[in-house]
Amino acid sequence: MKKEFKSGFVTLIGRTNVGKSTLINLLVGEKVAGISNKVQTTRTAIKGIVNRENSQIIFTDTPGIHKPKTKLNQTMIETSFGSLPDSDIILFLIEATSNDIGKGDKIIIEKIKETNKKTFLIINKIDLVKKEKLLQLIEMYRREYNFEAVIPISAINKKYKEIILEEIEKELPIGPAYYDVEEYTDQTLRQLAEEIIREKALKVLQDEVPHGIYVEIEKMKQRKNKQNEEIYDIEATIYCLRESHKGIIIGKNGEMLKKIGMLARLDMEKNFQVKVNLKTWVKVKPDWQSNDAILNKFKLK
Repeated sequence: MKKEFKSGFVTLIGRTNVGKSTLINLLVGEKVAGISNKVQTTRTAIKGIVNRENSQIIFTDTPGIHKPKTKLNQTMIETSFGSLPDSDIILFLIEATSNDIGKGDKIIIEKIKETNKKTFLIINKIDLVKKEKLLQLIEMYRREYNFEAVIPISAINKKYKEIILEEIEKELPIGPAYYDVEEYTDQTLRQLAEEIIREKALKVLQDEVPHGIYVEIEKMKQRKNKQNEEIYDIEATIYCLRESHKGIIIGKNGEMLKKIGMLARLDMEKNFQVKVNLKTWVKVKPDWQSNDAILNKFKLK
């Protein structure tokens, strides 16, 4: 007898830089979220879709929880917490290297308690600690909330993918497939292109610049080249807060901008499975972090 089909929405939440984007990319098997070793990589609630034989799991990767310093930061936090009530399951991601339950994690636990949703505690980076420390951490968090399951992992190790997906599928409600089985994200190619460019900028720029940048695709057009190959012409603007930042992003003789563009183009071609002709510009927009028209892009839809 065939199993009844299950489906549901799973939200990943945690502090900044705990590995949420790395985990969602592992689970989905495609690149849907920007990865960086800097905080605040994810600014929007990005969805990744996993289609299995008897289930469809829709993951939402949320911005990391942090102390808000700008209107943008506040919008990001509202997006994260706003995703929880509509979830069937919550994945609360923490680091194995934590010595205690910090203020940010306590706030997250309180929000989870308010929703009273099934929650898995995912402990990432277990390769960095000894077993005794890990057991102490598990006991500490179990005293705070009755988690459905506690799953220690390393988000860069593919062997944990099936373990997590199996546990999630067990707890999903019976329901239909909400998305076509060929889809792996609800993001448009334009949004993915913006994410990829911003991710590459995060990787190569100095610490004081990256989170003052915002990428906007001005043009995205598909055509065929002389060899009759499909190609995307993409024009993007990287906005920054100050003239000094603009100089850093462009770099000496334009080398930094060329590097960002090259890395982004290669990643797009790999993800989109089509050739990409990418042009990038840098402009100063001092008030963009408080511009409602721009911030609306980061709000939960």
